Amino acid sequence: MKFKPYTRHTIKEAPQWEKLSAEQRESVAVVSRVLPFRVNSYVMDELIDWDNIPDDPIYRLTFLHRDMLRPSEYEALRDLVFIDKDEQKIEQMVRQIRMRMNPHPAGQMTHNVPHLDGRPLSGLQHKYRETVLFFPKAGQSCHAYCTFCFRWPQFVGMDELKFDAKDTSELVEYLKRHQAVTDVLITGGDPMVMNARSLANCIEPLLAPELAHIQNIRIGTKSVAYWPQRFVTDKDADDVLRLFEKVVASGKNLALMGHYNHPAELRTRIAQQAVRRIVSTGATLRMQAPLIRHINEDPAGWAELWTTGVRLGAVPYYMFVERDTGPSSYFELPLAKAYEVFQAAYQQISGLARTVRGPSMSAHPGKVVVDGIITLGGEKVFALQFLQARNADWVRRPFYAKFDSKATWFDQLVPAFGEDRFFFQQSSPSAREEEVLEHRISLVAMKRVRETQASSPLGVS
Repeated sequence: MKFKPYTRHTIKEAPQWEKLSAEQRESVAVVSRVLPFRVNSYVMDELIDWDNIPDDPIYRLTFLHRDMLRPSEYEALRDLVFIDKDEQKIEQMVRQIRMRMNPHPAGQMTHNVPHLDGRPLSGLQHKYRETVLFFPKAGQSCHAYCTFCFRWPQFVGMDELKFDAKDTSELVEYLKRHQAVTDVLITGGDPMVMNARSLANCIEPLLAPELAHIQNIRIGTKSVAYWPQRFVTDKDADDVLRLFEKVVASGKNLALMGHYNHPAELRTRIAQQAVRRIVSTGATLRMQAPLIRHINEDPAGWAELWTTGVRLGAVPYYMFVERDTGPSSYFELPLAKAYEVFQAAYQQISGLARTVRGPSMSAHPGKVVVDGIITLGGEKVFALQFLQARNADWVRRPFYAKFDSKATWFDQLVPAFGEDRFFFQQSSPSAREEEVLEHRISLVAMKRVRETQASSPLGVS
């Protein structure tokens, strides 16, 4: 199958367009002015059940719906698009709606952007000590867009809110100065939209001897679900796999963070071929996705997804909570429901699939997992802990929030047992303390690197 994308400008060319009602077509035309819309022939032909629209989960995952906007917003924008046809007014309203949608949650723009010689690096994020995110400019699109995607500002022309880097030069220099970093996550968009040569230009500089402290290279990708041909039949598919083998042969771990939202994405033959070919290179494939209303609320679906993944050689990794951005009100579920779905799915799988963690929120202070709903001292509470945090001392420290059946995100929770604040809100290390800690970690890391190089032939690890 040849890759053929459809956007809001070309979707009318798709044979399936005639299957949509007038209202559904209108929704795509109106809402796509605000949120990104892109789908492709594989998703249209192989994954969507057109006899079950609009309820088909993959249809809801890729096609836009009027309820993703507030009723007043939708009606006003519809009139501007179809009646007034004033592009200046349309753009003004579109921007107003987008800014209302919390375009960069969890401190991505205000707290995660690192600096080099006093300059902010717009193509990087550094939230956790061990991990740096890299956004290559050529990878800031996807084979198809998910309607819930928390990275939607990357795709809609909001340049002032976009993360991208032209090349790896600043990334490499930053990593040289931050020896505590062990993991680089190449993300987007989707880096797998790049050809093999461009992908190699991002990855191969990370294999240099002076970056020996980088142990893990991750690639965040939805291609495994939306275009598995990338690893099987694309003209440079074999070149991509040879690149994966090169990374593994260098002694580093290569992990593809595969985004699978529904078991239908892993039922096709070519999707399963893609998994087998990826893991045959020595790379690992980890499965992660948010829990999303209208799409994957069925525990049995999660159990099927994780079980199938394990059989093929993939590793179930995360069930996330849908982030508080974009059309979150359309997709969000109460945290209590999220825990119920996770627990019910977890009960159906074997120990090999119980590597999965969740439901987890990527909130401003860190990744917070809902460990349970329990009663302590006569009070019903959420049992919580950080799986990762801005302050490493917070990790795996249990804490409790008052049970709230309607809460859908971390900042809606309040401490249990009459406490005024959560423990991590009491105090935080000063900038100087964080600098000293970073320096100490760097010294330890550099010492380990030197020891490894000294024990290797020719001093090269």
